[in-house]
Amino acid sequence: MIRIPLCDLKSQFAPIREEIRQSIDAVLDSQQFIMGPQVTELEKQIAKYCQTTHAIGCSSGSDALLLALMALDIGPGDEVITSPFTFFATAGAIARLGATPVFVDINRHDYNIAADLIEAAITENTRAIIPVHLFGQMADMDTIMDIARQHGLYVIEDAAQSIGAEYQGVRAGSFGDAGCFSFFPSKNLGGLGDGGMVTTNNEELANKMRILRSHGANPKYNHALIGGNFRLDTIQAAALLVKLRHLDSWNQSRQEVAARYESLFAERNSQLGIGLPLTKAHYTHVYNQYVVNLGNRNHTQQFLAERGVSTGVYYPRPLHLQECFAYLGYQPGDLPVSEAACDRVLALPMFPALAVADQEIVISALTQAAEMEMTAE
Repeated sequence: MIRIPLCDLKSQFAPIREEIRQSIDAVLDSQQFIMGPQVTELEKQIAKYCQTTHAIGCSSGSDALLLALMALDIGPGDEVITSPFTFFATAGAIARLGATPVFVDINRHDYNIAADLIEAAITENTRAIIPVHLFGQMADMDTIMDIARQHGLYVIEDAAQSIGAEYQGVRAGSFGDAGCFSFFPSKNLGGLGDGGMVTTNNEELANKMRILRSHGANPKYNHALIGGNFRLDTIQAAALLVKLRHLDSWNQSRQEVAARYESLFAERNSQLGIGLPLTKAHYTHVYNQYVVNLGNRNHTQQFLAERGVSTGVYYPRPLHLQECFAYLGYQPGDLPVSEAACDRVLALPMFPALAVADQEIVISALTQAAEMEMTAE
């Protein structure tokens, strides 16, 4: 029944099929599947793209976060401030190292961590802040970096959803001590499976992460550090090198899709109370997702599905109320903006090739659902 997908990877792949195959064939011919030259080349190009001096390829966005935290010696007794409204890996990486996630509520309109609440959460045990650039738009990095400098804290940008996003022309992943990216297939720059990257301007930190991603070996079979197997596969790097050439045009297409949504909503939404994504002044949004805020999310999602429109919920439960973090002692109501977002947000179809006619179907179904809710009230 689903006719309009949430994300259409096939439409993105079709025009570059031969480029991807040639790039993969080069790896197959070389048989250099682990740390082949394509990995080094991708690192070089990602560093340039993200306006940093170093980029370190790794096995996933989740491992990128883990690798950055390990390189900064975050561990038991340390606290790391982050958002509760994000994918689990952000807090999971903190907890895996024995450190304590400290959750700070989000802004109502852009869903990023509320920078003005961070300072109140700092204690003598705080070591780092992990802002999440959610859905394709950066957090308030000026304020966050000012707070970090005042308190001597590290900053790790979780930019998994925001490669190419900017604030005043400065790219995501270049503000903090490290920036962490995911190449999960549905990301704006998605691979053929899992993959990730850490960016940094700190040469010492970059060298340490390169050692840690290969079990801490330096040189081979000599281990001053305990790391892990966090390497990026050469085949993934080969595919990503092809896709990186198209990233800016894909991001531009996403922005055009978002602008059409806004235009279509403007004609119908004056009385419907549907909250649209906010793009802040001086920010470049790259729309990994297009997320609206609704009064009755579950009914609306079902209504759209019945009309062939696929949607997604990012995220149905905030991290501070996840069972595995019960030991932290958070209760319902502690972080109300995040909790409300989990009850109300719905991601609409968003991908570069999304047709105008399909967007019109999405908006028509969504406004019908909203009008039914208003009538029922």
